[in-house]
Formats: sequence, C-alpha cells, structure tokens
Amino acid sequence: SVEVILVPFPHPDQLCDAAKDGLWDICLIGADPARAEFIEFTPAYCEIRATYMVPVASERTVADMDSEGVRIASKKGGAYDLWLSRNLKHAEVIQAETLDASYDLFRADGLEALAGLRPKLVDDLAKDPGLFRVLDGHFMSVQQALGCLQDKDGDRTGIDFLFRFAEEARKGLVQELI
Repeated sequence: SVEVILVPFPHPDQLCDAAKDGLWDICLIGADPARAEFIEFTPAYCEIRATYMVPVASERTVADMDSEGVRIASKKGGAYDLWLSRNLKHAEVIQAETLDASYDLFRADGLEALAGLRPKLVDDLAKDPGLFRVLDGHFMSVQQALGCLQDKDGDRTGIDFLFRFAEEARKGLVQELI
C-alpha cells in the first residue's frame, strides 16, 4: 500500500507553481501547453466549457468578443485565461487574482465581459439577478486531465500508470457520472 497525502491548492496557478518545487506527485488540472514545462498530462477525462458573462443588454456573442475596445475580466492563471492570453489579438484581458475578484472587477468597472467556466458563471448569475447573462456557445474547452511531474530522467512509470488509470476511469466512473 502507498500512503496518500492530499495537498490542496486554492487555485490551479498555485498548483502549477508548486510543481516547480516538486511539492506534489499527481494532480487533477486543466491540461495546457503553458503548464507542460513541469507537468505531463494524460488525455482529458472530461471537458469543461469556458464562455463569457455579459450585461443582459449586451448584443455581443462569443464569436465577436475579440474586438477593439472589449475588456474581459479573467481569473489569472486559469486554463481559459492562458488560452485567452494566447489567442485574443484585439480584446484586452484584465486579470484578477481570484475568481471572486474577477467577478467584482467585471461588475465594478463595467467591463464588457467576464470569462470563466460555464458552471461557475451560471452560479454567479445569482449574485446580481437580472443584470447579467451567460452567452451561448464557448470559446474553448478545458481539457481536465491527470498530471504528474515531468521526470527529468525520462522515467515514464508514473505517467504510464496515470494514462491507464485515466482510460479506465473515462470508460467507467466518468461515463457513469455523465
């Protein structure tokens, strides 16, 4: 048997920072190229769609969000934030340190949109009923995966085990949950 010690991190970016110091062995996190320097990922075991919250009167769609003058609040270091930073060419991404702070920034500064994972954005609608709506569609899907620290010596034992585990979980447990 192997002892398991759970090491919680409040945000994925903190988990990624801790990877540099080898503070954990296995994680569950959105796979992203920016995180692959220290973390090796399995194929995704589920996808979580990211979209935008906008003021209820906004006529914007997901497709036209990358436009001059559009300001988008985002939680710094999240998988969708990393994607926005790489892919948006015209809109301005304004980062906040926490999810709640990104909502507060969006609301207080009258930004055009708040980027986030659909489930969280839908929950956030209850904070100010009738003021905002979540757009249909999505700009990306977070590929939620298992990960382990990159092995500097090329030993693939850990990641090979996680690949097998993720495949079995996707066929069994995750499929049942879906």
